[in-house]
Amino acid sequence: MKGRNGLPLDTKFINYTTQQGDTFDILALDVYNDEMKAGLIIQANPQYAGVLVFVAGIQLRIPIIEQEAASTLPPWKR
Repeated sequence: MKGRNGLPLDTKFINYTTQQGDTFDILALDVYNDEMKAGLIIQANPQYAGVLVFVAGIQLRIPIIEQEAASTLPPWKR
């Protein structure tokens, strides 16, 4: 079952306070080592979906996701 933001109801989050210049893709790269997962952070914070560059002090929820097992990753991501 999924919540209003499209994420599973049992998803756990960490709270993050933005720094001046943060973007969703930079946060995804820092947290998940994959900027392509920025959509997960946007889904968890739909009220900020239109923000391109954050100012300091915004509270965001960053979903905690399980990392893919190395054996399932393509060779260039291992």
